[in-house]
Amino acid sequence: MNFDINNLQWTREPENYRIAPGQIEITTTPGTDLWQRTYYHFRNDNAPVLQMEIDKPFFSFIVKTDFTGAHHRFDQCGIVMYLDSENWLKGSVEFENEEFQHLGSVVTNHGWSDWATTAIPANIKTMWYRFSRRKDDYCIECSPDGKHFTQMRICHMQEGGSRIRFGIYACSPEDSSFTAVFEHMEITECKWPAHDGQMPDKQ
Repeated sequence: MNFDINNLQWTREPENYRIAPGQIEITTTPGTDLWQRTYYHFRNDNAPVLQMEIDKPFFSFIVKTDFTGAHHRFDQCGIVMYLDSENWLKGSVEFENEEFQHLGSVVTNHGWSDWATTAIPANIKTMWYRFSRRKDDYCIECSPDGKHFTQMRICHMQEGGSRIRFGIYACSPEDSSFTAVFEHMEITECKWPAHDGQMPDKQ
């Protein structure tokens, strides 16, 4: 499967961006985010998202993100599967302070978000992601070098069983702006192997 940059379409086009063969830059606007309800009791649904549509039930999407410019709390960029305002997932690094930042993922099903994170050093400025699909189940992995990937999240998307949209996003929830850089975008056969342990329960 070939990754064709011409197949990408905006969900909320940002004011400033650059799309070139092999590289995409998104400059964030202050006050942009994706979140639904849980804990904070607010709903933010205005982050720019650049995606393509696909109906293949098994595939992986790989991208390298460079967030060197991130400098304010919650500045973030990464991978996304945005189906609609109440059904989506994302994986990213979010800036916290000069000591650490959050590598994590958010899964939103039917209007309720969660957030799973781990702290990583603040001097990490690039991260690779691999987003894989097996029908309506999904896996997000990360890598510092694009070769050795580590699992971040396995999840089920209640509305993610047919044709989906996936791609990249960047946002700055607070009063900030930075330029996120995306490179080495690739679609491959599914790199997330089928489970080879306990057999499924009989229905």
